[in-house]
Amino acid sequence: MNKRAIGTQYEYLAREYLIENGYTIIDKNYRCKLGEIDIIAMDNDYLCFIEVKYRLNSNKGHPAESITANKMLRITKTAQYYMMSNKYSTNIKCRFDVVAILADKIELIKNAFDAHY
Repeated sequence: MNKRAIGTQYEYLAREYLIENGYTIIDKNYRCKLGEIDIIAMDNDYLCFIEVKYRLNSNKGHPAESITANKMLRITKTAQYYMMSNKYSTNIKCRFDVVAILADKIELIKNAFDAHY
């Protein structure tokens, strides 16, 4: 199985986990010229931009540790573009979450990082 197929499989698991935890999925694999966001969802009154990270084992650290400052910047800019192009109010509460999957354990990290500009 190639990396893309593996990523798709774990993004599906992440979406199911989020739904079980009360999130409403709005979009998946959102792409624009600025970058990609794995999952966009509502959690109560928060618009959440969610990055999914998977690792088979912890030899290279926890999956969430692989989200670099550059990746956070791309996600932030992509989220801003998404909100603008979909006419979201600037008053909506937003959050950047991470679903970290290590082997068969799923962990939801709410407010994993702040917006980067």
